[in-house]
Amino acid sequence: MSEVKISAQLRSEFGKGAARRVRRAHLVPGVIYGHGQDPKHVTLPGHELLLALRTPNVLISLDIEGDGTELVIPKAVQRDPLKGFLEHVDLLAVKRGEKVTVEIVVSTEGELAPGGNLLEHVLNALPVEAEATHIPDGVTVSVEGLEAGASVLAKDIPLPKGTTLAVDGETVVLQVVAAQAEAPAEGEGEAAEGETAEAAAE
Repeated sequence: MSEVKISAQLRSEFGKGAARRVRRAHLVPGVIYGHGQDPKHVTLPGHELLLALRTPNVLISLDIEGDGTELVIPKAVQRDPLKGFLEHVDLLAVKRGEKVTVEIVVSTEGELAPGGNLLEHVLNALPVEAEATHIPDGVTVSVEGLEAGASVLAKDIPLPKGTTLAVDGETVVLQVVAAQAEAPAEGEGEAAEGETAEAAAE
């Protein structure tokens, strides 16, 4: 897992007005918490942060002006619902060698058994515990040949070395749902009923 270095500044102004001023300067307000320390309020460069967040659970080394370096991972990101720009980010302070609980993306490979069945992602992300500096980007599961009614449990998913489940092993992550039978076109059912009635009358 790569480590991204970003410069940051402490902030002392709060509220919606202060947040708007920060965003107009192409910065993103954020809060660092963890390790029992008081929350630390910072501003981060918007473009650099946006690029970093393209990697799930990215490890960020924050160089905070006048306050040293802080190793963090993103825990919650707020975006504008219409324009998509970053509005706020919560960051969790971590230490090298420390175990953290995160969610990793579950991807699939392979083709289901013939029949037009559907694959349902019961969990889009899998909760796991991993070392803060070695969080996997995600896991890939084979669904090759799975038939309707089959499911993949959390315990069935191979995890990288040093990563363990943070959810019950019996939790269903993926399941194959039977294809729905096609409903008769509008009028077809009525026509069939009419034909049956006519036959009975004869």
